[in-house]
Amino acid sequence: MRATRANALDPATRAAAWQVQSLLLGYPDDSLRRNLDLLSTVAATLPPPVGAPLTRFLGHVRTRSVFELAADYVATFDHRKRFSPYLTYFAYGDTRKRGIALLRFKQAYRAAGLEISEEELPDHLSVVLEFAAADNAETGSRLLTEHRAGLEVMRRGLRDTGSPWADVLDSVTATLPALAGSESDAVARLIAAGPPEEAVGLAPFAPPQYLPDPVVPPVPGGASGVTEAAAGYPGSSAFEVGLRPPQPEKPHTGTEARR
Repeated sequence: MRATRANALDPATRAAAWQVQSLLLGYPDDSLRRNLDLLSTVAATLPPPVGAPLTRFLGHVRTRSVFELAADYVATFDHRKRFSPYLTYFAYGDTRKRGIALLRFKQAYRAAGLEISEEELPDHLSVVLEFAAADNAETGSRLLTEHRAGLEVMRRGLRDTGSPWADVLDSVTATLPALAGSESDAVARLIAAGPPEEAVGLAPFAPPQYLPDPVVPPVPGGASGVTEAAAGYPGSSAFEVGLRPPQPEKPHTGTEARR
């Protein structure tokens, strides 16, 4: 049934859902409080499997201060790896393969005319949802689906511990196809054994000769789609969660060359 619901969502509805989910999975701040009414209005227009969990979470947000929400967010997502918001962590752990997987996300953003800031890893769920909502549905959906097993592990973990963010993950997975057989097996393995372990750094990811080809093709729309989609949600911008347009190269003058 979940696969049928996901496939039945029209592009505008799915983009609106991803935009709201992205905002609710980012670090809570004052802009979230200011936009509660708008977010609630959007959630109410979504199909029940997608919108009802968001409405429940927004009801929780209204009962907490920004300080309390931020503390809960850090305790949930920063201190417990089982709820890591970084999608590649579940498949690769802290291994060399994860570095290459992160490059695939960066290449997908670059193909759409965007660059990720150095302050955020490109596989943060909030960033991926923001990207997918902003006229990059095909590429974004593929990135999310490729990490469907990790999303399910996160969703089940949040649900098992009674976290209010479980509602947001319920809504995210309702926009995606149901787990396939191999993915269900992967979920069971991740729950039993956890992600792979290897004590290595992630930067600089890999030497150039080992960089993989992008796993997703370029998608029409470009950077303009990001700003247009974000404009419909005051206080929220794709650039606030780490995306920014490529910066043009500064022309070199003779004076600069001599320096």
